[in-house]
Amino acid sequence: MKKNHLILTIFISVLMISCKETNKDILPKESFEKQVDGKQVSLYNLENTNGVVCQITNYGARVVTLFVPNKDKKLTDVVLGLESIDQYLKNGEYLGAIVGRYGNRIANGEFSLGDKKYSLFKNNGPNTLHGGKKGYADVVWDARAFTTKSGEDAIELSYLSKDGEEGFPGNLQIKVTYTLTEANELKIEYWAKTDAETVINLTNHAYFNLKGAGKGDIFSHNLTLYADNFTPTDSTLIPTGKIQSVANTPMDFRTPHKIGERINENTIDLKYGLGYDHNWILNKKSNELTLAANVSEPSTGIEMKVFTTEPAIQFYSGNFLDGKIIGKGKKQYNHRTAFCMEAQHYPDSPNHSNFPSTVLKPGETYTQTTVYQFGLIK
Repeated sequence: MKKNHLILTIFISVLMISCKETNKDILPKESFEKQVDGKQVSLYNLENTNGVVCQITNYGARVVTLFVPNKDKKLTDVVLGLESIDQYLKNGEYLGAIVGRYGNRIANGEFSLGDKKYSLFKNNGPNTLHGGKKGYADVVWDARAFTTKSGEDAIELSYLSKDGEEGFPGNLQIKVTYTLTEANELKIEYWAKTDAETVINLTNHAYFNLKGAGKGDIFSHNLTLYADNFTPTDSTLIPTGKIQSVANTPMDFRTPHKIGERINENTIDLKYGLGYDHNWILNKKSNELTLAANVSEPSTGIEMKVFTTEPAIQFYSGNFLDGKIIGKGKKQYNHRTAFCMEAQHYPDSPNHSNFPSTVLKPGETYTQTTVYQFGLIK
């Protein structure tokens, strides 16, 4: 028994050393220790027994790194991020962040609730994008790291969005919980309550590359979207209000297609989006957690499945990445070197009565769950 115990101890020690060597690119927490707007910023590590590691900062509630196994049993960091809080403060864009109060766009920076009209800061041409001038991507959230009852690493991030912040009504109390599961899932659970009628559309804006962050374009990624319809837009990427079938268009991912296969086709939708930057309406009738998308990369063998309780998903093909952001490992984040899968309600819903409502009233609770599950191509 003692001999077996010694062998087991040696095996565990070797495994731990191997994991540490494999994860040599894990960022040091010291590079995120800083006071911002009078609050402490930090970096938090979530790990599971499979060696998967996810690093999250409470600045913008951002996913900074996400190391998952590839087909060679080595860990690949599949999200774009920066190496320090100073870099995020300089040019963090929306990398890995929770965006809101209203993720995606609101036309002309205006919406009405009842008889009252609200005006927002226009930070995307004539429109408001991802909450305005200083949305949730640029604030410091309160953080509480904990272990779930099943022994999984998690972190709860909370933020009070005050009445009138960026023009939105109501004091909105928000909680977002990231959990790294033993099934190699990054689970994101959202919760919010308000003291006055408001609109809300929270989502995560992680940029993924299943080859590895900064390791080339995403054209060879195979994508399936479980959606029969999408919402076409005008030239400023505001939905026209129509619901359009994806059939016989380059928006049809009901069967797998490489992202780069049709991205440059001469259609009005791809022209307006400069590629893919659209809202797909998922094939679901309830708010149950269902499969929304499947993305895989042959060169690494990594597969990512996206599950969500939300009615739609924004697939964005990194069209506005231009190499100006220098990320982890001094890699340039160039044009179309990442994609986003933003589970959400429809863009500009407050201005379209035929879209699912994004209104939250006092006494109601906003909840949603999105899961990014990682595995290997079978």
